[in-house]
Amino acid sequence: MSAAVPLLMISAMYENGGNATHRFLDGHPDLFVYPFESQIGTRLVNDGLSAMFPVKYRWPVFALDASPAADYHAIIDEEAKVRARTPHVSKFRHMPFAFSDDERREHYLRYVAESGRSAASNVGAFFKATFDAWKDRRRSGHERVYVGYSPIIVVDAAQILSQMPNAHVLHVVRNPWSAYADTRKRPVPLPLADYMLRWCLNQHVALLCRDLFPGRMHIVRTEDVVAGPRAALSPLCATLGIEPGPSLDVPSWNGERLEDIYPWGTIRRATSEANRATAAELSAEEQDAVRRHAGLFLAPFGYGDFLRT
Repeated sequence: MSAAVPLLMISAMYENGGNATHRFLDGHPDLFVYPFESQIGTRLVNDGLSAMFPVKYRWPVFALDASPAADYHAIIDEEAKVRARTPHVSKFRHMPFAFSDDERREHYLRYVAESGRSAASNVGAFFKATFDAWKDRRRSGHERVYVGYSPIIVVDAAQILSQMPNAHVLHVVRNPWSAYADTRKRPVPLPLADYMLRWCLNQHVALLCRDLFPGRMHIVRTEDVVAGPRAALSPLCATLGIEPGPSLDVPSWNGERLEDIYPWGTIRRATSEANRATAAELSAEEQDAVRRHAGLFLAPFGYGDFLRT
């Protein structure tokens, strides 16, 4: 059944290193790594967090009376669909991508016909169908775990882990000073207080779900990933039953090394030096404000003395 698909969902607050971590996992021979953000949410998501986070990043909700074809089209998946259907306007148009969204839909419908409709089955079918339709993907023949990345989906981690028995969630956290400094570079950035409210909520849910789902909810710091990705991701690999090999040492896309992670994420250079330099872009007043807002979440992640070391 698709609900039993082995899935690793990566989550991170904006500019917290989720894209970078996703790219470090990309070349692993045992992983089916989604090519872009896997924006699996639908416009039917409507809860207390809907005004805070874009629904494309959320765990999907499907209409009870919908058809499998309608379910497929409800999945937003903006980055992949734009690259497939209108590649000339995609920010990834410079990368080869032999992929048909229509062909993926046909594979998806076949899988759902076998499993039945549910959020978990639909998501499992979506990931499996993606790799059936991606023709120029470099394959090892040993892949057995699907990997997606959707920012802030940690807020739905309890649903994912409850509904998909073979799923894991990896939450990536970055020190809030570098994260906020990078988010200010967006065309329309969130104000400091709004950004930090969301940053704190992501960390709260990650810590809560790690207690609720031990062994399946994982947390890694961006600082540790950029300092030594293979070492930082080795515990996750051990849990998934895969070897932490040399592919983890460099970020890649479809196995091709990326010197610059942008446009997959705002973090261009995944290095410790760049991370600290980014935090130093903030004024002393901004640094103090970030510290006040981050409050009790600094110590659990080892960030209490980050600006002093």
